Amino acid sequence: MKISDIIEKIEQIAPLNLQESFDNSGLQVGDTEQVATGVLLTLDITEAVIDEAIERCCNFVVSHHPLLFHGVKRISNGSWIERIITKAIKNDIVLYSVHTNLDKCEFGVNYEMARLIGLNNVRILSPEHSDDRTGLGCIGQLSKPEEYKECLERIKQIFDVRVVRHSAFLDRKIRIIALCSGSGSEFVNDAIRQGADLFITGDITYHKFFNANNQIVIADIGHFESEHIIKELFMRYLSNIFPKFAIWKSENDRNVVNYL
Repeated sequence: MKISDIIEKIEQIAPLNLQESFDNSGLQVGDTEQVATGVLLTLDITEAVIDEAIERCCNFVVSHHPLLFHGVKRISNGSWIERIITKAIKNDIVLYSVHTNLDKCEFGVNYEMARLIGLNNVRILSPEHSDDRTGLGCIGQLSKPEEYKECLERIKQIFDVRVVRHSAFLDRKIRIIALCSGSGSEFVNDAIRQGADLFITGDITYHKFFNANNQIVIADIGHFESEHIIKELFMRYLSNIFPKFAIWKSENDRNVVNYL
Protein backbone atom coordinates (compact mmCIF):
# COMPACT_ATOMS: atom_id res chain seq x y z
CA MET A 1 0.00 0.00 0.00
CA LYS A 2 1.28 3.44 -0.94
CA ILE A 3 1.03 6.53 1.23
CA SER A 4 -1.10 8.06 -1.51
CA ASP A 5 -3.69 5.32 -0.90
CA ILE A 6 -4.05 6.43 2.73
CA ILE A 7 -4.25 10.08 1.70
CA GLU A 8 -7.06 9.20 -0.70
CA LYS A 9 -9.11 7.82 2.19
CA ILE A 10 -8.38 10.85 4.37
CA GLU A 11 -9.49 13.23 1.64
CA GLN A 12 -12.74 11.35 1.22
CA ILE A 13 -13.90 12.70 4.60
CA ALA A 14 -11.91 15.97 4.53
CA PRO A 15 -11.54 17.18 0.92
CA LEU A 16 -8.79 19.75 0.43
CA ASN A 17 -11.18 22.13 -1.32
CA LEU A 18 -12.94 22.71 2.01
CA GLN A 19 -9.92 24.38 3.62
CA GLU A 20 -9.89 28.10 4.34
CA SER A 21 -8.03 30.39 1.93
CA PHE A 22 -5.30 31.14 4.50
CA ASP A 23 -4.66 27.47 5.19
CA ASN A 24 -2.07 25.02 3.87
CA SER A 25 -3.63 21.62 4.43
CA GLY A 26 -2.38 18.65 2.46
CA LEU A 27 1.09 17.46 1.60
CA GLN A 28 3.87 19.32 3.41
CA VAL A 29 6.97 17.23 2.68
CA GLY A 30 7.85 13.97 0.92
CA ASP A 31 7.07 11.42 -1.77
CA THR A 32 3.56 9.97 -1.42
CA GLU A 33 4.21 7.20 -3.95
CA GLN A 34 6.47 5.29 -1.57
CA VAL A 35 5.17 2.22 0.25
CA ALA A 36 3.74 3.09 3.66
CA THR A 37 5.48 1.51 6.64
CA GLY A 38 3.32 3.07 9.35
CA VAL A 39 1.27 6.14 10.27
CA LEU A 40 1.91 8.45 13.22
CA LEU A 41 -0.96 10.76 14.23
CA THR A 42 -0.29 14.09 15.92
CA LEU A 43 -1.77 17.53 16.51
CA ASP A 44 1.52 19.34 15.84
CA ILE A 45 4.65 18.30 13.96
CA THR A 46 7.67 18.78 16.21
CA GLU A 47 11.21 17.45 16.22
CA ALA A 48 10.22 15.02 18.99
CA VAL A 49 7.37 13.70 16.85
CA ILE A 50 9.74 13.14 13.89
CA ASP A 51 12.14 11.28 16.19
CA GLU A 52 9.23 9.15 17.35
CA ALA A 53 8.26 8.39 13.74
CA ILE A 54 11.82 7.24 13.06
CA GLU A 55 11.83 5.07 16.18
CA ARG A 56 8.51 3.48 15.27
CA CYS A 57 9.52 3.03 11.58
CA CYS A 58 6.61 5.20 10.45
CA ASN A 59 7.21 7.03 7.19
CA PHE A 60 3.89 8.91 7.22
CA VAL A 61 3.07 11.59 9.80
CA VAL A 62 -0.47 13.02 9.76
CA SER A 63 -0.99 16.23 11.71
CA HIS A 64 -3.85 18.64 12.26
CA HIS A 65 -1.75 21.82 12.23
CA PRO A 66 0.29 22.34 9.05
CA LEU A 67 4.04 22.58 9.50
CA LEU A 68 4.30 25.07 6.64
CA PHE A 69 2.14 28.19 6.85
CA HIS A 70 4.62 30.72 5.49
CA GLY A 71 7.30 30.60 2.83
CA VAL A 72 10.61 28.95 3.74
CA LYS A 73 13.52 30.76 2.04
CA ARG A 74 16.21 28.29 3.02
CA ILE A 75 16.51 24.84 4.55
CA SER A 76 19.28 24.61 7.11
CA ASN A 77 19.40 24.15 10.88
CA GLY A 78 18.43 27.75 11.54
CA SER A 79 14.90 27.09 12.83
CA TRP A 80 12.86 24.23 14.21
CA ILE A 81 10.83 24.11 10.99
CA GLU A 82 13.98 23.81 8.86
CA ARG A 83 15.34 21.07 11.10
CA ILE A 84 12.09 19.11 10.83
CA ILE A 85 12.08 19.39 7.03
CA THR A 86 15.71 18.25 6.84
CA LYS A 87 15.17 15.29 9.16
CA ALA A 88 11.97 14.24 7.40
CA ILE A 89 13.65 14.29 3.97
CA LYS A 90 16.72 12.42 5.23
CA ASN A 91 14.50 9.68 6.62
CA ASP A 92 11.96 9.53 3.74
CA ILE A 93 9.12 10.64 6.01
CA VAL A 94 6.03 12.16 4.42
CA LEU A 95 4.35 15.00 6.33
CA TYR A 96 0.67 15.63 5.67
CA SER A 97 -1.79 17.97 7.43
CA VAL A 98 -5.58 17.97 7.72
CA HIS A 99 -6.50 21.34 9.19
CA THR A 100 -9.49 23.57 8.40
CA ASN A 101 -10.82 21.04 5.89
CA LEU A 102 -11.34 18.71 8.88
CA ASP A 103 -12.67 21.56 11.03
CA LYS A 104 -15.30 22.31 8.39
CA CYS A 105 -16.40 18.86 7.29
CA GLU A 106 -19.44 17.07 8.65
CA PHE A 107 -18.47 14.75 11.49
CA GLY A 108 -14.98 16.28 11.71
CA VAL A 109 -13.22 17.57 14.81
CA ASN A 110 -16.09 19.83 15.93
CA TYR A 111 -18.58 16.98 15.67
CA GLU A 112 -16.15 14.87 17.69
CA MET A 113 -16.13 17.53 20.42
CA ALA A 114 -19.93 17.57 20.40
CA ARG A 115 -20.06 13.77 20.61
CA LEU A 116 -17.73 13.67 23.59
CA ILE A 117 -19.74 16.34 25.42
CA GLY A 118 -22.93 14.41 24.74
CA LEU A 119 -24.82 16.84 22.52
CA ASN A 120 -27.89 15.86 20.53
CA ASN A 121 -29.35 17.33 17.33
CA VAL A 122 -25.90 18.58 16.36
CA ARG A 123 -25.55 20.94 13.40
CA ILE A 124 -22.95 23.30 11.96
CA LEU A 125 -22.74 26.58 13.92
CA SER A 126 -21.59 28.73 11.00
CA PRO A 127 -22.57 27.03 7.72
CA GLU A 128 -20.57 27.76 4.60
CA HIS A 129 -22.76 29.58 2.06
CA SER A 130 -26.04 27.67 1.69
CA ASP A 131 -24.49 24.31 2.52
CA ASP A 132 -25.53 23.38 6.05
CA ARG A 133 -23.30 20.29 5.97
CA THR A 134 -20.00 22.18 5.90
CA GLY A 135 -18.77 25.11 7.96
CA LEU A 136 -17.12 25.93 11.24
CA GLY A 137 -18.20 25.09 14.76
CA CYS A 138 -21.13 23.03 16.04
CA ILE A 139 -24.20 23.59 18.16
CA GLY A 140 -26.40 21.05 19.90
CA GLN A 141 -28.51 20.24 22.94
CA LEU A 142 -27.81 18.44 26.18
CA SER A 143 -30.07 15.52 27.10
CA LYS A 144 -30.89 17.33 30.34
CA PRO A 145 -30.03 20.86 31.61
CA GLU A 146 -26.84 21.29 33.63
CA GLU A 147 -25.52 23.90 36.00
CA TYR A 148 -22.63 25.92 34.53
CA LYS A 149 -20.07 24.82 37.10
CA GLU A 150 -21.11 21.17 36.83
CA CYS A 151 -20.93 21.27 33.04
CA LEU A 152 -17.50 22.92 32.90
CA GLU A 153 -16.10 20.51 35.48
CA ARG A 154 -17.27 17.66 33.27
CA ILE A 155 -15.73 19.26 30.19
CA LYS A 156 -12.42 19.65 32.05
CA GLN A 157 -12.38 15.90 32.57
CA ILE A 158 -13.35 15.06 29.00
CA PHE A 159 -10.66 17.19 27.36
CA ASP A 160 -8.02 16.94 30.09
CA VAL A 161 -8.13 20.69 30.76
CA ARG A 162 -6.02 22.22 33.53
CA VAL A 163 -7.74 25.62 33.61
CA VAL A 164 -10.99 26.96 32.13
CA ARG A 165 -11.18 30.71 31.61
CA HIS A 166 -14.80 31.85 31.40
CA SER A 167 -17.10 34.85 31.52
CA ALA A 168 -19.61 35.28 34.36
CA PHE A 169 -22.14 32.50 34.87
CA LEU A 170 -25.75 33.33 34.06
CA ASP A 171 -28.76 32.74 36.28
CA ARG A 172 -30.02 29.76 34.30
CA LYS A 173 -29.06 26.22 33.42
CA ILE A 174 -27.28 25.13 30.26
CA ARG A 175 -29.45 23.53 27.60
CA ILE A 176 -27.74 24.45 24.34
CA ILE A 177 -23.97 24.41 23.80
CA ALA A 178 -22.09 25.88 20.86
CA LEU A 179 -18.41 25.16 20.26
CA CYS A 180 -15.53 25.68 17.90
CA SER A 181 -12.24 23.81 18.13
CA GLY A 182 -9.01 25.81 18.18
CA SER A 183 -9.56 29.57 17.90
CA GLY A 184 -13.22 30.45 17.50
CA SER A 185 -13.82 33.82 19.15
CA GLU A 186 -15.39 35.20 15.96
CA PHE A 187 -18.35 32.83 16.36
CA VAL A 188 -19.66 34.14 19.70
CA ASN A 189 -22.42 36.15 18.01
CA ASP A 190 -23.46 33.12 15.95
CA ALA A 191 -23.80 31.18 19.18
CA ILE A 192 -25.87 33.97 20.77
CA ARG A 193 -28.17 34.28 17.74
CA GLN A 194 -28.87 30.56 17.85
CA GLY A 195 -29.76 30.59 21.53
CA ALA A 196 -26.71 28.87 23.01
CA ASP A 197 -26.21 29.12 26.75
CA LEU A 198 -22.51 28.24 26.57
CA PHE A 199 -19.83 28.73 23.91
CA ILE A 200 -16.67 26.62 24.14
CA THR A 201 -13.48 27.38 22.23
CA GLY A 202 -9.83 28.38 22.74
CA ASP A 203 -7.58 31.43 22.41
CA ILE A 204 -10.05 33.97 23.83
CA THR A 205 -8.31 37.26 24.59
CA TYR A 206 -9.33 39.44 27.53
CA HIS A 207 -11.53 41.93 25.67
CA LYS A 208 -13.34 39.21 23.72
CA PHE A 209 -14.94 38.01 26.97
CA PHE A 210 -16.98 41.24 27.00
CA ASN A 211 -18.80 39.89 23.92
CA ALA A 212 -20.69 37.54 26.23
CA ASN A 213 -22.76 40.62 27.12
CA ASN A 214 -24.78 38.75 29.77
CA GLN A 215 -26.36 36.66 27.00
CA ILE A 216 -24.06 33.65 26.99
CA VAL A 217 -21.11 32.20 28.89
CA ILE A 218 -17.84 32.03 26.96
CA ALA A 219 -15.47 29.29 28.07
CA ASP A 220 -11.87 29.08 26.89
CA ILE A 221 -10.61 25.51 27.41
CA GLY A 222 -7.38 26.03 25.45
CA HIS A 223 -6.38 25.54 21.82
CA PHE A 224 -4.48 22.28 22.32
CA GLU A 225 -7.06 20.91 24.72
CA SER A 226 -9.90 21.39 22.24
CA GLU A 227 -8.04 19.71 19.38
CA HIS A 228 -5.85 16.89 20.70
CA ILE A 229 -8.87 14.60 20.23
CA ILE A 230 -7.92 14.66 16.54
CA LYS A 231 -5.61 11.70 17.14
CA GLU A 232 -8.38 9.47 18.43
CA LEU A 233 -10.69 10.61 15.63
CA PHE A 234 -8.18 9.60 12.96
CA MET A 235 -7.17 6.43 14.76
CA ARG A 236 -10.79 5.27 14.75
CA TYR A 237 -11.33 6.19 11.10
CA LEU A 238 -8.10 4.77 9.65
CA SER A 239 -8.11 1.63 11.81
CA ASN A 240 -11.53 0.72 10.46
CA ILE A 241 -10.24 1.01 6.89
CA PHE A 242 -6.79 -0.50 7.47
CA PRO A 243 -7.33 -2.84 10.48
CA LYS A 244 -4.02 -4.67 10.12
CA PHE A 245 -1.83 -1.65 9.40
CA ALA A 246 0.49 0.01 11.94
CA ILE A 247 -1.16 3.25 13.10
CA TRP A 248 0.08 5.07 16.19
CA LYS A 249 -1.04 8.07 18.25
CA SER A 250 2.03 10.14 19.04
CA GLU A 251 3.20 10.01 22.63
CA ASN A 252 5.39 13.08 22.09
CA ASP A 253 2.63 15.40 20.95
CA ARG A 254 2.35 17.76 23.92
CA ASN A 255 0.85 21.12 24.68
CA VAL A 256 3.41 23.87 24.04
CA VAL A 257 1.64 25.95 26.75
CA ASN A 258 2.56 25.06 30.33
CA TYR A 259 0.79 25.98 33.57
CA LEU A 260 2.19 26.60 37.04
